[in-house]
Amino acid sequence: MIGHYALNQYLSITFSDDKGIAYLQFSKKDENFSCSIEELEAFLHSHNIRYGIQRDIVQRLSTHPEEYFFNRVPIAIGDSAENGTDGRVVLTIDMEENRGPAEKADGKVDYKDLVRLQNVRKGQLIAKTVPPLAGKPGKMVTGEELPFKAGREAQFKVGKNVLVSNEETSMYAAIDGLVTITDKGKINVFPVYEVNGDVDYSTGNIDFVGTVVIRGNVLTGFSVKSEGDIRVVGGVEGAELIAGGSIEITGGIIGYHKGHVSAGKNVKVSFIQDGNVAAGEDVIVSQSIMHSDIRAGHDVVCNGTKGLIVGGTVQAGERVIARTIGNTMSTATALEVGVLPELRNEINELRQQLRQLLENDDKTTKALYLLNQLANNGQLSPDKIALRVKLNATKQSHQREETIIKSRVLEIEKMLEDTGRARIEVVKTIYGGCKIVIGRYTRYVKDPTERVVFAYSEGDISITPYI
Repeated sequence: MIGHYALNQYLSITFSDDKGIAYLQFSKKDENFSCSIEELEAFLHSHNIRYGIQRDIVQRLSTHPEEYFFNRVPIAIGDSAENGTDGRVVLTIDMEENRGPAEKADGKVDYKDLVRLQNVRKGQLIAKTVPPLAGKPGKMVTGEELPFKAGREAQFKVGKNVLVSNEETSMYAAIDGLVTITDKGKINVFPVYEVNGDVDYSTGNIDFVGTVVIRGNVLTGFSVKSEGDIRVVGGVEGAELIAGGSIEITGGIIGYHKGHVSAGKNVKVSFIQDGNVAAGEDVIVSQSIMHSDIRAGHDVVCNGTKGLIVGGTVQAGERVIARTIGNTMSTATALEVGVLPELRNEINELRQQLRQLLENDDKTTKALYLLNQLANNGQLSPDKIALRVKLNATKQSHQREETIIKSRVLEIEKMLEDTGRARIEVVKTIYGGCKIVIGRYTRYVKDPTERVVFAYSEGDISITPYI
């Protein structure tokens, strides 16, 4: 038998980075090697292994050591820590509007009222935070506690006309109106402006602080601007539509290469022809995109039964998904993914805002320090007391803003690094004449290809089957 001190000549112990696993390895192979269970346990103990010892392996190693001469074996396994789950914000109202014509009291149907909106009332609860779930510490093989990562508290992204409770767990509508999520996930309540018909010479251009509903068409040359959403029950010609939230068009866009449609969040439409469309998040088209310029922060989705993209340029921050791309006549069609110039601009702006915020916060802190000194000496006049209250409120608001900006900067940094998510998915066919650009890489399609995915891989654009 070999004493446990002598075992050091034959065996070595290594640990995983978090000391959650201990590995045993033979550093010296000797056919005559033998040791008892007690000696092995004493050897492990001498290496500070106190928990999670794999008794079956210890036993087998003492009787058949030759089985372990050539590989590293986990001799002790601790308990892994369970990280907490982040809190989240949930809406307490249904964002989907009721579709279908409304029936009047006399049984007649009002086809002008195809979209009925889910309005909220002043003071109504519209969102609440779900608290984070606590994590659970693990245990290292040394017997010490393995720390866990706690879940982060959810924070409301506060938009316009909403109120947040003092505990910051509930959000309420400050006015009657429509709940709208704008770019960067801000929750707002906007008043609603409805046009019962077309936007033409009889209405003129529309520029409204809230949400605009048009129960008709938007004709060439007119503009509709809204800080909330724009819903068009008809179609859009060569007009200008700009929304802080989303734009939904029941019909299609025939743009005649004039005007443009631009939304902070999503654009949802049946078809786009000769159009110019930009969305902070997704462009979702049920039928076709023809000879148009499309830009989306996240995805361009055109995978309905027709699902055709042909001609023009389609740019998406992450993905383009279409049923058919190009045509048999090899019409030049350019698709670019992983292109996010507006994100680079946004991150620079946010960093500038953060610098400004920190400067202002520094001034507020210094002013508060002086006021607190005066308060300690009992020298605060009523107007100075009021100023101190105001400065404290300003400081808290600065800290809240700083947290929101920092988390957005982190979010963008992760998105800019991650070209791995950029891809073009072809559900059916892509034809020759198509140009694929992913990040800095370009590939031309020469022959019709069925059901494929284009993605970036090791310095080139790879093609894999669409599953």
